[in-house]
Amino acid sequence: MKCILYIIIGILTTAPCISQSDTTVINNNLQLVHLSDSVFVHISWVDSEKWGRFSNNGLLIIKNGEAVLVDTPMDNKQTKELVDYLHVVLNVKIRALIAGHFHDDCIGGLEYLQSIGAKSLASNLTINKCKEENLPVPGIGFDKEYDCLFNEMPIECRFFGPGHSFDNITVWLPEQKILFGGCLVKSIHSRSLGNLSDAVVDEWDVTIEKVQYAYPELKFVVPGHGAVGDASLLSHTITLVRKYKEKH
Repeated sequence: MKCILYIIIGILTTAPCISQSDTTVINNNLQLVHLSDSVFVHISWVDSEKWGRFSNNGLLIIKNGEAVLVDTPMDNKQTKELVDYLHVVLNVKIRALIAGHFHDDCIGGLEYLQSIGAKSLASNLTINKCKEENLPVPGIGFDKEYDCLFNEMPIECRFFGPGHSFDNITVWLPEQKILFGGCLVKSIHSRSLGNLSDAVVDEWDVTIEKVQYAYPELKFVVPGHGAVGDASLLSHTITLVRKYKEKH
């Protein structure tokens, strides 16, 4: 429980506009943090032999009783728990998923979402990798850019280049000025680049620079793990990447 409280406190102190009352605990492994309008961060917790207990972030965008998820919790069970809470408590139905890349912390619950009829979107790089690895495959693909309206709310998906993985994308909500960077972006408390099994470190900092240029007026940045922050998370990620490259 101490670990859960630490990360939630980190979110509150890094983003001062978020108050403690904006955090909803669904169960010991699932939380929602309200960011702006009807946009939330969904946080899921996993116990791993390799990494210990750690959290994963995704976005939840709600409008007119419907919702879009950006990334799922790590597995189908947690994803179902989140969907059930939204349906029973908030009377909200999940309509679609945007997958940030091919790892479990993005598509671990895709199979369940497909079973309830939700649409799914990812880059073609992610879709091809899912097919190659015999993973559940998102239904709609794009190359560099994909813009859509969700109940009149604009959502912009972009592939700026590789970093944490060769296929990682960002999701931008222009009305709320919220950037979901996913695992491409490190939290301000991160002291390393984390899992590099599929990383393209040589290009990671250049990719982040492109993100900085594209969104100079962002308000919130949501990393894949750890505390929500602001534009400083992008600069922090660049620093971590360049320190790593200096040592290697």
